[in-house]
Parts: sequence; C-alpha cells; structure tokens
Amino acid sequence: MLQVDIQIRQPYAANAEAFALQARFELRPGHCLGIMGASGSGKTTLLHTISGLLMPASGTIHSGHQCWFDAERGIQWPPWQRHVGMVFQDGRLFPHLSVLQNLAYGMPSGGRISLEEVIAVLEIGHLARRRPGQLSGGEKQRVAIGRALLSQPVVLLMDEPLSGLDEALKQQVLPYIKKVMTTFGLPTLYVSHVREEVAEIADEMLILAQGQLRQPI
Repeated sequence: MLQVDIQIRQPYAANAEAFALQARFELRPGHCLGIMGASGSGKTTLLHTISGLLMPASGTIHSGHQCWFDAERGIQWPPWQRHVGMVFQDGRLFPHLSVLQNLAYGMPSGGRISLEEVIAVLEIGHLARRRPGQLSGGEKQRVAIGRALLSQPVVLLMDEPLSGLDEALKQQVLPYIKKVMTTFGLPTLYVSHVREEVAEIADEMLILAQGQLRQPI
C-alpha cells in the first residue's frame, strides 16, 4: 500500500508566491486512484514528488513497510530505490533502440512481470523490431507502458499518458491500460485533466484544485 501525507512548496520565480500543495491519500494494491485537475494544478509535481524527483516540504510517504520520505526523521529515498514505474505524456522512448530493446532497457533479472507477458497483454509483438519513429502515437504509449511494467515497480504512476493522442487513438489505448491494471494488479496513480478519462479508468477519483485534493462534487 502507498500512503502519502505531504505538503509541497515550490517557488514559481524570484519574488513570487510559492506554489503550495497538500496531498493525503492511500493507494491499495490492485487499486487505481485517478486525480483530475486543470493544467498547472500540480498533478505532475505530485507524481514527481512521490517518485523522489522532488522533495516535499513536510510529511511522510510510505510504501508497505518502507518509509520513502519522512521530513522529521530526515529520510529521503532517491528515485532508484523506490521502484516506481513512470509513464509520461510523450512516452520518452529511446529513438535509436528497437521496441524490444526499449522494453528490455533497465529490466532487472528474475522479476515477476515477464517480457513475454507484457508483450502479450499489450499486443506489441509485431512491433518488436521497429524503432519509435516507425510507430503511431498509440503504439508508442503501449511500448512506454510495457517498459514501465518491466522495471518491476511497486507502484505505477501515469502522467496524462493519453494527452498527446487524438480521440481515435485514445479509444484504442484505453482498453490496454485497463487490461494492464487487471492483469498485473499494481497500485496505480493516474492523473489527467480530462474528467471522463479518469472516471473510465480509475476505481476512485479525487479533484486537485487550489492546492488541495478533494472528493468530486
């Protein structure tokens, strides 16, 4: 279970008021929590903080029995120790590597999630020898999801993975995201500015606005 209880403060610029965000929630195994918010509301900042790329001002982050962050005790685990799978808006695949090489990049040996299973679930076997420049936007995102899964994460963070796709491609990729959640049972945090998208994917939705997480009205 992922347990988050943090306060974030990030300065916008010199002499500007700092951005402030307070987040408190629990994410159970096999559960998808969706966070919906407008651009600039802090969705990506929250994901970067959970992954260890940013440090909160105060609070705690726990994953199971592990303490990833505790301001009072001076604990701040680096990203590589947290074993978080990240899926970004643009996929961020290596353009000089094939799909198969992208999938295998950084994959530890002996993980419970296998390359063969990921390829089967995401139906990307026929793309194995292609490079990212030969893929559609939807295919790139399926490969990016596969790479995140093969890092053997304890939690999956998805940062608007469909925002760069047109409506037709979104509808093609959505079933694969649902299938991934059902098949692998990872606790998943899914953020988007599209309410209908979050409602379709997530088991529970929270709204991020004015620096606070709240239940939808």
